[in-house]
Amino acid sequence: MNVVDEPLNVLVLCTGNSCRSILAEALINGLGNGRLTGFSAGSDATGAINPNAIEILERQGFDVAGLRSKSWDQFHGDDAPAIDIVITVCDNAAGQSCPMWNGTPVTVHWGIPDPATATGDEVGPAFEKAFTDLKARIELMLELPLADFTPRMRQESLQRIHDALADRRP
Repeated sequence: MNVVDEPLNVLVLCTGNSCRSILAEALINGLGNGRLTGFSAGSDATGAINPNAIEILERQGFDVAGLRSKSWDQFHGDDAPAIDIVITVCDNAAGQSCPMWNGTPVTVHWGIPDPATATGDEVGPAFEKAFTDLKARIELMLELPLADFTPRMRQESLQRIHDALADRRP
């Protein structure tokens, strides 16, 4: 197995790229300590970040500078970064045919309920839950020696993280 000096690039996908994938991008970059570089995109990007996502990130002390809603088209083609890991966080994105990414990424699905669908008094708790669920998965991901893993080991380990935490949901 080979250890790389460059951080692994992680692309988190969702349909709108306004909440969950944005949260994950900020968490990966904030917690990754240079081991991972997080990106996010949407198959049908809204072009705007949900203000509740920004609010929770700022409240939790994460950098929001430079975050923006963007199309996944920015992550394929000659000028795009090589992607090592693709994580889908919504069921719609998981079921879509994705573009060809630069690199040879492994893909996993971490289904996280969409907090943007919450209304009234449920909005705050929904965003808290999405943030907490993503943070728990990303913290466990960072405990793994991903750079030393084969692609299959990466995929299986990352899927096990989600499956183990999803099984603990009420």
